[in-house]
Amino acid sequence: MDQIIIQDLSIYAKHGVYMEENILGQQFLVSVYIDLDLSRAGQTDDLQHTIDYGKICHFVTNYMQSHTFKLIEAAAEHLAEELLLKYEQMKKVRIKVKKPWAPIGLPIKNVCVSVDRTRHNVYLSLGSNLGDRQAYLQQAIKELDALDSCKVCEQSKVIETEPYGDVPQDKFLNCVVRIETVLNPQQLLEALHAIEANANRTRDIHWGPRTLDLDILFYDHITVNTPQLTIPHADMHNRSFVLEPLCEIAPWYQHPVLHKTVQQLFDQLVKDDDWL
Repeated sequence: MDQIIIQDLSIYAKHGVYMEENILGQQFLVSVYIDLDLSRAGQTDDLQHTIDYGKICHFVTNYMQSHTFKLIEAAAEHLAEELLLKYEQMKKVRIKVKKPWAPIGLPIKNVCVSVDRTRHNVYLSLGSNLGDRQAYLQQAIKELDALDSCKVCEQSKVIETEPYGDVPQDKFLNCVVRIETVLNPQQLLEALHAIEANANRTRDIHWGPRTLDLDILFYDHITVNTPQLTIPHADMHNRSFVLEPLCEIAPWYQHPVLHKTVQQLFDQLVKDDDWL
């Protein structure tokens, strides 16, 4: 991946644990490493196909001077997130914040914190079979897109499906969306739970009726296995109501565990259902 590199931008700002650091301020040196595709800019010699590093310098300076953090870890974290949210061309950004005047009472050149943050590609499944099903799905998508940390990029058509599992209940409306987010998997899960809670979602019966169900299907190409979260979704390859709309927007996407594309998984599921 190509890079734009800004090294040791000198900024006088007010960050630190001690009160005098927040009041008097001190010098910081900020470096920014931006991963992006520069091939078109190189071919066309046109600024619109790259990111203006002068504007980045001014943005970083203004952000560091208009905010105050106790920890340079927090300053680097929030600055990285703001840059990713502002500049869609950025695929990844590394922020280094150096503190030359760190008050530790020993001779030292500087203290430095470095963070790497990436814009993540995520596929979500949405379902509803209680109340105004269409309205619940539309509201969930609206709330997702309203989050500063997320952007809804694609949406499948909405389909009506039979309920999954052995619990008698009404039919579902289902769809799939692709989002870009700067949230990590656990943070995204918490954001989805909050949106479900806004729709009065309850979890009284496993596979039971619900106003809104939001599931993470894929998060980049990583796998996650924790008590709270499994990525890719553990049972998605058995669910036509997931695979059918997912095929509409990502038929080529390869399952990182099963090593088959979404289209291949859907075709196999249809074949198995026809055989049964």
